[in-house]
Amino acid sequence: MNIQKIIKIVALVIGLIAVFFLVRIIMLGDDAIKADVDNQAVLSWFANLAYVVLAIAAISAVVFSLVNLVSHPDKLKKALLSFGVFAVILLVGFFLSSGEERLLSDGTTLTATQSQMIEGAIKAFYILILLAAGLMLFFGIKKMLSK
Repeated sequence: MNIQKIIKIVALVIGLIAVFFLVRIIMLGDDAIKADVDNQAVLSWFANLAYVVLAIAAISAVVFSLVNLVSHPDKLKKALLSFGVFAVILLVGFFLSSGEERLLSDGTTLTATQSQMIEGAIKAFYILILLAAGLMLFFGIKKMLSK
């Protein structure tokens, strides 16, 4: 049996379990779940199943991406270059921001470094937006002129 059939069977089993919990939740109704603690266990099982599915999806995405990168050195080089450019943009945003200590509404204090990190992330986001818009504009004009 190949891996695709196994994955399809596992996905089908997880889907059937999820449908079972969903039907149980719908049959119980909101009032019964709020009134009785024992009925809230159905929600707990449903949430746990969602966490397991999320973990499986996240782990498989990371593992298969890493395997693909390791097996193709040219893709690994491009990925590392992209990661480096992203890190440089984050650093530029961080160093362009000014950190000020602030008092939050719940009474806690936001330190100057935390404030600088937040402001730096926002500035890096703006830089990425401008970069994306500029690239789209550049390649759009380039495509129009080449026709």
